[in-house]
Amino acid sequence: MLLPMSAFKARELDPENSSRKIVVIGSTGRTGRLVLDEGLRRGHSMTAFTRRPERLEGVSRLKSVVQGDGRNVDDVRRAVAGQDAVISIVSSEGRGPTTVMSDVTRAELDAMREAGVRRLVSVSVSAIEGRRPWILINMVRWILRKPYADFARMERLITSSSVDWTIVRPPYLTNGPKTGRVRTQAGRKDLAHGPYHISRADLAATLLDLAEDSRHVREVLSVSEQRAWAHKLVHGPGDTRRNGHNRLPGSERGGQRAR
Repeated sequence: MLLPMSAFKARELDPENSSRKIVVIGSTGRTGRLVLDEGLRRGHSMTAFTRRPERLEGVSRLKSVVQGDGRNVDDVRRAVAGQDAVISIVSSEGRGPTTVMSDVTRAELDAMREAGVRRLVSVSVSAIEGRRPWILINMVRWILRKPYADFARMERLITSSSVDWTIVRPPYLTNGPKTGRVRTQAGRKDLAHGPYHISRADLAATLLDLAEDSRHVREVLSVSEQRAWAHKLVHGPGDTRRNGHNRLPGSERGGQRAR
């Protein structure tokens, strides 16, 4: 299948290219704050979109803070205009029925289409289709079945859109430090083996890696921490990465492309 070309191909060919303009929707959550911090550290022009701008008082050097409701396309339009990429990290509170994720995604896609913004990196959950670890993931899927139903609606909206999307499905999120050891896999419903966790800091770096270029466009990407010995086997013991973060490796692939 021929995928649409985008401006991000230039970033892939020239990884040292300078700043990108990136808006983070869901910027005041624990992962969102780390995305802002990491993006600023890399020299990007970062915009934060939030309902609660007071939570960003300690974050300096942001290009702008746009206050609004992610379900309101007029609010989202103000944040998306002029951006190179959108990183969306949206979830609902509680275990009850919700349409927050799908409503926000619908507004994002409408605003992106109007503004001509192509690149969308959106965070979902591994338990939508994952089967490992079997007991834990089935228990979580049952407890959170109502919000997870909306994550599924969110994914359907994204995969049926015309933007250059990547859906990222992390497993259990920890508050550990950034390790740079990130395992990615496209084309399968879940990871073949553990670890079944990733730090929010490593997830934040991965989301920015994806927003910086056009790899994994129109793919659903499973991510997790990579064991230290496996990372050394792939990259070598003396491996160092630009800006101190681990660029996305080529992902393992399953039997068919994710849809």
